Amino acid sequence: MPTLAGRVAVVTGANSGLGLETARSLAAAGASVVMACRTVEKGSDAARSVPGDRVVSELDLASLSSVRAFASSFSGDRVDLLINNAGVMAPPRRLTADGFESQFGVNHLGHFALTGLLLDRLLAAPAPRVVTLSSQGHRIGKIRFDDLQWEHGYINWLAYGQSKLANLMFALELSRRAASAGCELRSMAAHPGYAATNIQFAGPSRWYEQLGGRLGNAVFAQSASMGALPTLYAASVADLPSGSYVGPGGFAERAGHPRVVTGASKAYDEDVARRLWEVSEELTGVRYAFP
Repeated sequence: MPTLAGRVAVVTGANSGLGLETARSLAAAGASVVMACRTVEKGSDAARSVPGDRVVSELDLASLSSVRAFASSFSGDRVDLLINNAGVMAPPRRLTADGFESQFGVNHLGHFALTGLLLDRLLAAPAPRVVTLSSQGHRIGKIRFDDLQWEHGYINWLAYGQSKLANLMFALELSRRAASAGCELRSMAAHPGYAATNIQFAGPSRWYEQLGGRLGNAVFAQSASMGALPTLYAASVADLPSGSYVGPGGFAERAGHPRVVTGASKAYDEDVARRLWEVSEELTGVRYAFP
């Protein structure tokens, strides 16, 4: 990685897994890292393993009031890197504090609101970049405008797929809108392949899902540090074009060193992306003010 000295990075979900590995690497490269965590206590424990300049701030992406509080209390005048990393995967149907299905609410709407509320600080940076984590799970997703909150016939893995497709479409649409406004901001997406973290156990609750997660982590998964490499690549490679999607370079993008990859064709549907953006603005009350 190039030096990131003097740059300010915000990493959501930085208390464990991919977020913690990302925070460690950014800090080691010289960045000042804001570890945005749902639980400050857990974040503070994790911060002991992060070198250099780092601070822990409370951010619960399942609550729009928490997202607004984080953005309003942010003390810096700029954000150079925003890493939209935090997420939940395949839990039983739950609702956020604002009544959204938890995966769509946390993975997509929370990050949509956070990015919009930090937009002025991003645009104050000389070469700002936003990296939003998607997943290979986006390939089974569909943006269900008739039932975004899965009020009927909830299927946890398909709801996860919708949220990760929304992440990828958001990253690409943000890139298009920033370019149209003539802004320097670059928006990237990344996915970790199959990385061994606690997300495999924090969400899925059925015994066979837990067993499959443990077997998969033991047999197929790469380490969390390897899984973080696509995010770090998307965040730091100087000549990477805005709108790039980065994932592992190995077989089926499951593992390996990072390279630019291509998502499912539906992720590039600009009409759906535009509608998703407009719906997201309505649901969150956050509207992006590009100059």
